[in-house]
Amino acid sequence: MVSDVIDRNSRFQEIMDRLTAKSIDDYYNPYRLFEWPDRLPENMWWMSPELTTTHGTELTETLSQEQLHALSKHESINFYSLNVHGIRELLTEVVNRIHTAGFEKPSEFFHHFIGEENEHMWFFAEFCLRYGGKIYRQPAGGAEAAGHSAKTESLLVFTRILIFEELVDHFNSTMATDERLHETIRAINRIHHQDESRHIAFGRELVDLLYQDLKQTASEQELTDISNYLRRYLTHSFESLYHPQVYRDAGLEKPHEVRRLLLESPARAEAEQRTFRKTTKYLERTGLIR
Repeated sequence: MVSDVIDRNSRFQEIMDRLTAKSIDDYYNPYRLFEWPDRLPENMWWMSPELTTTHGTELTETLSQEQLHALSKHESINFYSLNVHGIRELLTEVVNRIHTAGFEKPSEFFHHFIGEENEHMWFFAEFCLRYGGKIYRQPAGGAEAAGHSAKTESLLVFTRILIFEELVDHFNSTMATDERLHETIRAINRIHHQDESRHIAFGRELVDLLYQDLKQTASEQELTDISNYLRRYLTHSFESLYHPQVYRDAGLEKPHEVRRLLLESPARAEAEQRTFRKTTKYLERTGLIR
């Protein structure tokens, strides 16, 4: 049982207690915290240029500064849209497990996690709707994992959540301190990074325990299938940043062709490796990916 593994691990209980106390101490009211200007300047970076999908590619050299700023605006709206969709999924999965068999101990932290993530979803959606006029649709696929046992499904759910949070936090931590960005943009990335650092610390501990529990009964083929699934999910998560509607809205011609060229660029593979460097090391160290 997952609960047996958790109960025997005093370190995990200490970490949960510390993170729960930190959540209480750091609590803020997002509906009062942020100042929302009526509009943000168009002629500025809306995302750190090093994080945009065209960075380091030949396409960048063909675009004017005005086009690069427009692209960064729509890429930022897409990034925050992905946060909205990702948070919706993780909230559903965590709510389905709170105060259920096997997850009795983590449920206290789950309450704080659910509350914080709900507030994150609100301010990301608020940004998208205020300054982009919409929330971009999420690309289909990526999370399907039918036919697994309940144990495996829970492991995959919390590992997907961890991968999503680490992807997002890589962007948040960069943009939180980037003085080229408007203070409103820095602020939402800064406060999200503050909360996500707790969620990532919790997620890594929980995923490790879930994997230890699963390994006791899983076959080698099942563990290999999990590894292959997670490698596919890492790539799918990163490629969701490459949205053809973003390129269309930024005024680029043949947006699907633009996406294809960018995905095939060596810069994409380098950016993915850079973004998931810590994540991949963790997953390899735990044995989740081989």
